[in-house]
Amino acid sequence: MKKILFLTTAFFLFLGGTIQAQVMKAADLEKYAKQKYGDKWLDAAKNLSTGLTLDKNESLTYQQVIEAPGKTKQQLYVALNYWTTATFKDNSAITLNDKEAGCIIISSTIKNIAEHVGTLNKYSVSITPVIRLDIKEGKIRVTYTVQTYDVLADISGGWLSPSDDSRKTYGDSKRKADDKTNANLYDEQWEIARHYPFVEKDAQKRTCAKALVMTHAYSNAIIDKVEEAVKNGIVGNDDDDW
Repeated sequence: MKKILFLTTAFFLFLGGTIQAQVMKAADLEKYAKQKYGDKWLDAAKNLSTGLTLDKNESLTYQQVIEAPGKTKQQLYVALNYWTTATFKDNSAITLNDKEAGCIIISSTIKNIAEHVGTLNKYSVSITPVIRLDIKEGKIRVTYTVQTYDVLADISGGWLSPSDDSRKTYGDSKRKADDKTNANLYDEQWEIARHYPFVEKDAQKRTCAKALVMTHAYSNAIIDKVEEAVKNGIVGNDDDDW
């Protein structure tokens, strides 16, 4: 009996600019974004905005149809179901998985994609994209939508905050959203349509510039990985020849 061991890493490896893994962390996403768009976030966000439009709900939405000639709806569903469960470890992230309808919907948070220390506050930005996979014979459609930035604001972390380190929390992005025990930390939602680069005069301009670039980069990475999973599998042996 032939035994084959496949080892998949939980981090991104960048070989020739290609992402070679299934699981994404904010640090890996930032490396990927810098490779594609540079590290001048204000310029990168401005450049990207010329090709971006918000949908009717004022959300940032990307959609792409991926052709998979010769593959049945069932084969594509199996491949995408495998990719989804291998990629998003939190069971609650998969909000819909309907084989008959050919639809998988995922909502998973990427924490701390951008941080900024302002005059009074420090901000830590996360996003929770909704990723919808629609499956038909020979093709799939990927829809990626983000409407707001989820922001953890720290009123003790700004440049003019008290210098007493015992009062600082440094924007603890690991804090749970419903944890109200620290009065210095509070949650905000910033609508993307109300911030830079869609609004030029923005008090959170630098924070939102990086957040926009990171959000855009994540959409590209997700679509690339879905296409890879459909066409080549996620470990390289996902075919019927065994």
